[in-house]
Formats: sequence, C-alpha cells, structure tokens
Amino acid sequence: MIKAVVFDAYGTLFDVYSIGALAESLYPTHGAAISTLWRDKQIEYTRLISLSDPHSPAGSRYYLPFWELTRLSLRYTLERLKLASTVENEDALMGQYAQLTAFPENLGVLQALKAKGMATAILSNGNPEMLSSAVTSAGMKDLLDHVISVDSIKQFKTSPSSYALVTQYFPVQNDEVLFVSSNAWDALGATWHGFTTMWVNRQGLPHETLGPKPSYTGENLTKVLAVLSVLNTQAST
Repeated sequence: MIKAVVFDAYGTLFDVYSIGALAESLYPTHGAAISTLWRDKQIEYTRLISLSDPHSPAGSRYYLPFWELTRLSLRYTLERLKLASTVENEDALMGQYAQLTAFPENLGVLQALKAKGMATAILSNGNPEMLSSAVTSAGMKDLLDHVISVDSIKQFKTSPSSYALVTQYFPVQNDEVLFVSSNAWDALGATWHGFTTMWVNRQGLPHETLGPKPSYTGENLTKVLAVLSVLNTQAST
C-alpha cells in the first residue's frame, strides 16, 4: 500500500529547460546550448561534492547550497560557450530559475492526490529558499505536505542519506513510498534505496543499463494516478 507520493523537483515538477527561452533572447542562437550545459554542469557539481566527502556525519565539507551551485554552473556555461557574462544577464537568468515553469499536468495531478487523501512531498537537491520560491510561484504550496531539502544533511542525491530523509517526515516503510523523478539516475538511486519508483521519461530515453529498472515508467506525471490505482488495488486484494 502506497502511503506517500514524493516528487523530485527540478526536471520533474519544474521544467529546467524552460530557461532556454530567456537564454535565447539574451544570447541569440545559444539558448538550447546554455540550458543543456547549465543543467549538466549543475548535476556534475552535486556529484563531485558528495563523492569527495561521502561519509562525514555533518555532511560534505565541500557542500554549497544548490542555488550557489546553480549560479556557478551558469558562469561555467557562459565561459565554456565563450559568451559574455554580465551581472544583468546572470541575475536575469537566475531570477528566471527561481520561478521555473511547471509542467502543465502537475497541478491537476497534485490536486487529485490530495482529493484522495494521499500524503505528498518534494525531495530535492534544492535549498529551502529556492524551493519555496518555485513552489509558491507554481501554486503548489497548499498541495504538498512537506518540501524536503537535502540542505539539512549537506549531501546531494543519490546519497542514501538523502532518500532516508523521507521516512523522517512520514511514518512509512520505504516500499510504501512512491518516488517520482524525471531523472533516470534519481529514479535508480531511489530504487536502490527501496522505494517504489516511477520514472517520468519525458524525452523517450532508454533505461539505464546499470541497475534495476524503476518500478514504473510514464511519459508525464498523469501516469502517477494510474500507478497508484494499480498498486493500492493489489494491496487491498
């Protein structure tokens, strides 16, 4: 029986590539390249930080909040693409990142989950301030029971300690959590942790060849409702 549905934020609820439109207006013909490299470098930095100091009880000594990593990743991206970086452009892009566009089906899915009485949360690498901004601007604040940030432990996903945060907020077993992410690496990490998982494969990518496949796969968030129906029907029979 699934008792809580927990979502990744960036890429799953919020479209990290929607920043490309503003990037294109600031740097014509480079918008897509900026949004892609920016995201890749951002995730690379989270892994570098966690892997370089994975066992400290106080978290990685190299930890920086996700907002700072996002800004540093942007600076790297512009330099890598040999584009002029100005304070005005950087602030504009970071301001847009704070209020990323939500995928269109999200509110309807979250509303349906709340109508069913399902506990809901975000588990994200984002720090609390940037998550609060994104959740509020998307109108999701009243549809989530918790917004959980790895900032409290200073270890990014896919560190096991990051996924363990969920059961600190909900009195559930790992397999009673449906964890939903559009990032295949995140879905795999959550699967290894013992969650029931759903990968939102928006881009039609192949499954990772490392490790088990996620429990379920869908093209967008609406599949969550169908998955819940199947799982909870099975649990009641």
